[in-house]
Amino acid sequence: MEHLPAPALTFLADMELTVENPHLPGATHEGERRIIRVTGGAMRGEVNAEVVPGGDDWITVREDGTIIQDVRILLHTEDDALIMMTYRGIRTGPQEVLERLGAGEDVDPSEYYFRTAPVFETAAPSYDWLNRRLFVSRGIRLPSKVNYSIYTVK
Repeated sequence: MEHLPAPALTFLADMELTVENPHLPGATHEGERRIIRVTGGAMRGEVNAEVVPGGDDWITVREDGTIIQDVRILLHTEDDALIMMTYRGIRTGPQEVLERLGAGEDVDPSEYYFRTAPVFETAAPSYDWLNRRLFVSRGIRLPSKVNYSIYTVK
């Protein structure tokens, strides 16, 4: 069996999302649920866009404190295209670090694992290539926002 080399990553963009305080529906059979409204933000890099207010992050918190994200946002590019962006992600780490993040503290991202797998969808011909690539990102949770560095898997 042939072993293939690992794919390379190339920088796509940095993205910052501003968010509201979470809505807390409570524990369900899936885990503790949180819904966080995205109020705005921006993407800068190979794609330059503003985040249209109104997206959501539907979070499931597992028993061990690990957060599973399910996010849907809309991007409006500087050249007037609309790009839908969804991603699933995971944020985990030592319990005391997760508690500090939950309390709104500014925690060094080297202390926890925060990765996502963005998927883009657009009808804009100039951004059609986004429909045909895989992406990964690394995130950092700050008190009132979330920042990501997004990479294209080559």
